[in-house]
Amino acid sequence: MEGLADEVLRDVLTRLSPYDQAVSEFVRISATVLPQRSFYRISPELAQGGRTAAGTPVQLQLMGSDPDLMAQNAARAVQWSPAGIDLNFGCPAQQVNRHRGGAVLLDEPETLHAVAAAVRAVMPLGGPKLTAKMRLGVRDTGLTLACAEALTEAGVERIVVHARTKLEGYRPPAHWVWVGRIADHVKVPVVANGEVWSVADWQRCRQESGVADVMLGRGAVADPFLARDIRAGRVRDAADPREADWAELLPAIAFFWARVRDKLAARHAPGRLKQWLAFLSRRFVQAEALYQALRPLNDIHAIDAALAAAGADCLARAA
Repeated sequence: MEGLADEVLRDVLTRLSPYDQAVSEFVRISATVLPQRSFYRISPELAQGGRTAAGTPVQLQLMGSDPDLMAQNAARAVQWSPAGIDLNFGCPAQQVNRHRGGAVLLDEPETLHAVAAAVRAVMPLGGPKLTAKMRLGVRDTGLTLACAEALTEAGVERIVVHARTKLEGYRPPAHWVWVGRIADHVKVPVVANGEVWSVADWQRCRQESGVADVMLGRGAVADPFLARDIRAGRVRDAADPREADWAELLPAIAFFWARVRDKLAARHAPGRLKQWLAFLSRRFVQAEALYQALRPLNDIHAIDAALAAAGADCLARAA
């Protein structure tokens, strides 16, 4: 979710749907103990009690392979009271894996244990929880259970499992049944993740995995009301035009655009808006139309006008 679920999108999504918790993008730990500004850049929520504006707790995610450096940075990070420290052993990106970060470490259960144990040792008792995210392995599931066991024996208090291997990336399907096998093998809560795009997916995920909790990633980006629908048990008809949801979403898109304009240089801001609209197009036909209208535009004032026109059109249809 790097470059996608930043603090701007976390703010917007947690305003639209109720979440128990969110996780920051990863802070890459590679060579030194980072200054405060590095942690605050990735998770500005640290400056507001570790929560989004809507009150959703945000865990700070760390990624690295050096136990001592990870521990030193975790000890520094907990000073600012994040909702928790999350260890990233799930990222499949080649650029990350080349530098011994993310899912590539799933070939080394002993490294997972060393990192998690070192971080656990510096975290105060009764303070933020230590959690971890993993995949099923690098190439196959041969070390899946060993990795989960290594993490829990080191003191990790909850594991999120993205139910695919590193090499599978984000290709369907997600192997939810493996989440259940992990949950049966360890004594801490296990959370399922991967390919949950709808309430129906969530229901199948829970049925196949047998676990109570599910983490939403790209599914929440594509449908900002998914968490709300899950809580309500509302299964959407594929033919539902979702006009009321779109009317609620358009002001959130405008708010997102304003925040992105403040955060990024003018030449980069349009790409972030188009990125989100491309995801939204998966669940909203209106988003696809707006995306196509904005796709050739790179001038921020032209995009302002197009968004204003979309909002006026939505109001006219509602009237």
